Amino acid sequence: MFINFSNHPSTRWSEKQVLYAKQYGEICDMAFPSVGPTADENEIENLSSQILGDIMKKHPKAVLVQGEFTLCYSLIKKLRKENIRCLAACSTRNVIEKTQSDGSIKRESVFEFCRFREYV
Repeated sequence: MFINFSNHPSTRWSEKQVLYAKQYGEICDMAFPSVGPTADENEIENLSSQILGDIMKKHPKAVLVQGEFTLCYSLIKKLRKENIRCLAACSTRNVIEKTQSDGSIKRESVFEFCRFREYV
């Protein structure tokens, strides 16, 4: 199983990203929780332990971990101790700039998935 632990549902992924993820097995989306700025280190550790338990029940081969940095770091450390591959999605960002009629510039970013990279 491939767990997508992020706020980017696999239903919105490109065909290429889905294909790469399915190399690990069935894709299971798990929404990344909102982490407020007042959460302290103990709250992050407790939350990551709870999430670890939920993830381990699914017996994943790999987990895409992308979201709030301190929670990601805590969870990745725990997953790696369980010998679970932790991945990040790597993309090319293509920026399109358009000058508007009032002279302002509008930027649009288009992300093109390239590969998954393992946290090491």
